[in-house]
Amino acid sequence: MESTKRSIAKAVSWRILATIITAVIVYLLTGKMDFAAKVGLADTTLKFLVYFGHERMWNRIPYGRDEKQPEYFI
Repeated sequence: MESTKRSIAKAVSWRILATIITAVIVYLLTGKMDFAAKVGLADTTLKFLVYFGHERMWNRIPYGRDEKQPEYFI
């Protein structure tokens, strides 16, 4: 299971990349840098929260995980 810190780090790194992509697309479509920045910020805030919640929920779902084997047998 991942730690909360790891989930936060993953969410932040992904959102930085995704925000840049969103802002560039909005800028290319509108030519307005201030509007692109506002859309990027709104997009980041909402999607960061959704992604973090999604990650934490998946940590509770055992689907696709291997059962942890003991390090040794007696």
